[in-house]
Amino acid sequence: MISKKLNILLVEDNQSDVFLIKRQIKKIVSVPEIEVTDNLEDCKDLLINFAPDVVLSDYNLPNCTGLDIMEAVKEYDSTIEFIFITGTIDDEELAANTILNGASGYILKKHINNLAEKLKPLLKKVVINMVSKDELRERIRNNKITVNQIYSYLDKINSDNAEQRDNIKNIKQAINQFNLDDKNAK
Repeated sequence: MISKKLNILLVEDNQSDVFLIKRQIKKIVSVPEIEVTDNLEDCKDLLINFAPDVVLSDYNLPNCTGLDIMEAVKEYDSTIEFIFITGTIDDEELAANTILNGASGYILKKHINNLAEKLKPLLKKVVINMVSKDELRERIRNNKITVNQIYSYLDKINSDNAEQRDNIKNIKQAINQFNLDDKNAK
């Protein structure tokens, strides 16, 4: 059993599968924090405000594909593990492409009754990476949430004049420079 708390973002539109996947996760993770969505916009919001350790995603979704979700996740943070849990990837070439595009793995839904067994080694890898970078990871997570909330706030400001728009632009550039300096320091 994995005793480390894991923030898991589950991107799934089928409520029966959500129930089954959550049940299987609880067999191997003692403290899972699971957020569920079925669309790209909510996924982006959860990346900002929930900061998942791992993303589990279906391939076929109502308004996008799992590849769209994976692209958004990797754009947000390329270090987040991304695992497909899908009934779609029966094609070996498509499965290989998902791995080449950045997925950490994929599990077919036909194996959903054995999901815990198949998911456990992938989640253990996530935990090993987390433990080795725990303090740094928490500081980075908190900083990302803060920075993204600032961006969100700045985007919502109704800038009526050019001076306000320039100030907002300068603030965003300063934050971006700070983030670049922080990444280069690692």
